[in-house]
Amino acid sequence: MVATKEIPLKEYVLKGNAACAGCQDMVALRHAHKALEGDVIQVVPACCTSVVQSLWPKSGLGIPVLNTAFMASGATASGVKAALKAKGNDHTQVMVWAGDGGTFDIGLQALSGAFERRTDFLYICYNNQVYSNTGTQRSGATPLYAQTTTTWFGKPEPEKMLDFIVAAHEPVYQFTANTAYPRDIYDKFKKAREFKGPKFGHIFLPCPQAWNYPVEKGVEIGKLAVETGYWIQWERVGDEFTLGNHSKRFQDPAKRKPIDEFLKMQGRFSHLFKPKRDDKKIKEFEDFIQHRWDVLMKTFT
Repeated sequence: MVATKEIPLKEYVLKGNAACAGCQDMVALRHAHKALEGDVIQVVPACCTSVVQSLWPKSGLGIPVLNTAFMASGATASGVKAALKAKGNDHTQVMVWAGDGGTFDIGLQALSGAFERRTDFLYICYNNQVYSNTGTQRSGATPLYAQTTTTWFGKPEPEKMLDFIVAAHEPVYQFTANTAYPRDIYDKFKKAREFKGPKFGHIFLPCPQAWNYPVEKGVEIGKLAVETGYWIQWERVGDEFTLGNHSKRFQDPAKRKPIDEFLKMQGRFSHLFKPKRDDKKIKEFEDFIQHRWDVLMKTFT
């Protein structure tokens, strides 16, 4: 892993942008662009990042950005890549930066099409598990029993296991990451530059407004997601799967922290503890975590 002092000082996420206080998207964007060193065209569908980027003629990002429709980021990226190829440019990275709504749900068909065409691009889903930019409605990435403005009593379904849908498209490089571990983000984006073909990154990204936690607690929640086994860090080059060091020690359920520590920090799960702990629902939540671990290890190892 890169030493902190080796991460470039140049910033591509500019001061004074429109991000909310405590926005973890800025952590992910900063380290992604430091790794890509500015040689990138970023495609952004409707999402929080399209607001961070700001309204024309101002910009919160110091790189070229192309805004596109909610459902079209994969197709737009294919078009940008074709244009670069026509100009003889084979080095600039085309990168989609889309939220979970524009990936799990509305943009899934365009993502699938771009991967089927084997477009040489990097697709990033920054997952804050809700439609944060439009009123915090539930998405296909919203966890079981999480409260949103459209699931007042808690979402009755667990989140879609998108990583396995993407894996079926056989990307050349696929990874998960977490804004609590920025050096890991930097390393994986640096690595992504080495591969030609479709690449996919899935970043766990806490949202203080939608998840209802103090703005300074984002890193702590991100680490608890890993330490309770809820979020799994891994990467895959072709068929070669590697479980991340941050997650290896929590593969054994007995070594994980109690899931209550993760849930209690977020207001969206407060109903699971009031007026008393809902043992049945929390057990269902824990069972889904283990199910995801079982599917991951059975599928890739």
